[in-house]
Amino acid sequence: MDNLKDRVTIYQVAQAAGVSLATVSRVINKQGNVTDTTRAKVEETIKRLGYKPSGLAQALATNKTTNIGVIIPSANYVYISNMLNGISVVAKEKGFVLTLFTTSHSRDEALSMIEKVITTHVDGAIIFDDELDDEDVMKISSYSVPTIVINNRVVADRVGCVLFAYGELLKDIIKDYYAKGGDKEMTFLHVHDGGRLLGRCEKTFVDTHEKIGKAYHIVNCDDSYTRTYGDFCDYFKIHRSGYFVAYRDSIAAACENAATDAGLKVPEDVEVLSLVGTKYANIIRPTLTAMHIDMQEVGRRAMYMLIDLIHNDLIEKSYRFDAKLVERNSTINR
Repeated sequence: MDNLKDRVTIYQVAQAAGVSLATVSRVINKQGNVTDTTRAKVEETIKRLGYKPSGLAQALATNKTTNIGVIIPSANYVYISNMLNGISVVAKEKGFVLTLFTTSHSRDEALSMIEKVITTHVDGAIIFDDELDDEDVMKISSYSVPTIVINNRVVADRVGCVLFAYGELLKDIIKDYYAKGGDKEMTFLHVHDGGRLLGRCEKTFVDTHEKIGKAYHIVNCDDSYTRTYGDFCDYFKIHRSGYFVAYRDSIAAACENAATDAGLKVPEDVEVLSLVGTKYANIIRPTLTAMHIDMQEVGRRAMYMLIDLIHNDLIEKSYRFDAKLVERNSTINR
C-alpha cells in the first residue's frame, strides 16, 4: 500500500476501519460523538494507510468548503498570471483551495461561467471582469456568495471591488508630452476584443486629444506579437515616425522591434508606451516605458478582501490601485 499513499481516500479509510464516512470525518476534525476505541481504530487506519486529509474531507463535518472560485479572461497574459499568483499566495497562507475558470472574449460565456461558479458550493468568488457591462455586474449582488470583482466598480452587501486607475495618468502623459515640446502624432493600437480596460484607456486617449486639439490615429492590430510585428514592418515602410500607445508589453515590443528592423531609431524616430507594464518592459531593448500596477499585489488585496467579506469583517468594499509611469528608453525623457 505504500506506493498508493497519495491516492488513499477518506472512503477507503472508512471501509478499512469498518466505520461510517461521518465517523472518519469527526475523527479528522477532532469532534465529539466518537468513542475512544473507535477514534483509536480510525487513527490507526489513517496512519497505516498513509491517508492525508483533504479540504473536502474536513468540510464534511463542518458543512463548509474551503474553495474559492476564480474567473479570469485568460491565463496567458503575464499581468493576469501575476494577479493569479498573488491570489494563490494568500489562499495557500489562509488554507483556501482555488478552482480556476477561464473565459474567452465572450460576454455570454462570462455570464454563464459566473453563474456556474457562484451558484456552486464555494465560500466565495473572485471575478476579473473585462467583458461585462454594468447591468451584468450588478446581477452578481443578487447572489449570496461573497464576491470580489476586479476591474469594475460594484459594491453591495456581499460584493466588493478592486479598481484600476490608468485614465488620469494616461491623460497627464499626453498633455505633458505636447506641453514639453513633443511633436510626433500619437497612435493608439486598438486590439479587437481587448476588453473593458483597453476600452477605457482608448476613450481617455481620444477624449484627451480632442480636448487639447491634437491630431491622433487609431490603428487596429492583432493580439499577437508575430502578426503585429509583421504588420508594423509594412507600416514603417511608409510611416517613418510616431508615438505609439500599446495595450501590453508584447504588442509594444512588436512595434518597437519592427521600427528598429526598418532602420528607425527608438526613441528618436519612434516612441513607444505600454499601458499595462510587466517585468518584460525591462527586458525589451530599448527598455520599454510603461504604466505599471503591481498585479501580484492586486491579487493579494483581492483575496484578503474576500476573506474579510466571508467573515463579515470587510469595512472598505472598494479599493483602487493607481498606475505609475516608469520611464525607460523607448520614450524621450522630457
